[in-house]
Amino acid sequence: MPHRIQWSDLPGPVRTHLEHALGGRIVDATGPAGGFGHQLAAVLTLASGRRVFVKAAPDDDPLTASNVAEAAVLHALPHRAPAPDPITLERTHGWTVVVIEHLDGPHPDLGPGSPDTAAVPERLDKLAADPADDRYRTAVGTTAAESIRLHGWSDPHLTDLDPWASGRLDRLRDLEQAWPAHAFGDRVVHGDLRADNMVRDRIHGPVFVDWAHATLGPGWVDLASLAPQLVLAGHRPVDVADLLTGHPLTGNAPDGVDAFLAALTGHWERGSRQGDPARAPGLRAYQRRAAAAGRAPRRAPALTPGQDREPTGC
Repeated sequence: MPHRIQWSDLPGPVRTHLEHALGGRIVDATGPAGGFGHQLAAVLTLASGRRVFVKAAPDDDPLTASNVAEAAVLHALPHRAPAPDPITLERTHGWTVVVIEHLDGPHPDLGPGSPDTAAVPERLDKLAADPADDRYRTAVGTTAAESIRLHGWSDPHLTDLDPWASGRLDRLRDLEQAWPAHAFGDRVVHGDLRADNMVRDRIHGPVFVDWAHATLGPGWVDLASLAPQLVLAGHRPVDVADLLTGHPLTGNAPDGVDAFLAALTGHWERGSRQGDPARAPGLRAYQRRAAAAGRAPRRAPALTPGQDREPTGC
């Protein structure tokens, strides 16, 4: 079974309806290389040359609710948010199709020396500058960040940990259990930042896509979540720690950052040992890589004089 629903899998009446909604014949559909969802995710090119990005799935598919929620978030985001504009949501013949602005550019390069490594945190600074407004709060609800449920280190099936993790397991469990107390906040949180959930638009610069996990939370969560992504991109763990310590968003919340990163890494450790999902074949391999990046030893951030705290993974 193919990983993703393809444009040709949509019933003919659904495709015809979308052409009418967009005002032109669709002549090409190109899917993305990354991502783990199984719904249609494609750039559609119209005969006029206009391009749009679409997500689509049957109404009874579990991902349809996520697609609809993302559309609501895109409508509710503040004007300053680095996000694509929503265009339309179409329900027809048992399918739901979300149409979003197409962004022109590649994924950013988060590797050492890339200007994107500085540009992305700058975007996060602006996004976290002010509390979320009522419209956004209504779209996502007022509960804590979805990541409040991150966990894994207490799972009894984690019996094959590497020496670094097994030697610190009690500390990692304590940090993971401390995370929910830090998870509340009033800022816009994307909730799933990776390079393949960003586009370096040729006009707008780095733009964040795939807002299906957006929520309210602390303003530092998205930046902290980039730590393992930067390790995966080739940064030294100690340099990533310096970034977290020196940046105002994360440097002012060292306990929360440590707790969040421990919980996030435990979540990946636990997930990587589960069975391979049939319609997301690359997910477990990604979780193994991400967990390894999260275990990368680093200096504990923002230690105060005389404080002796066990470093955690990125």
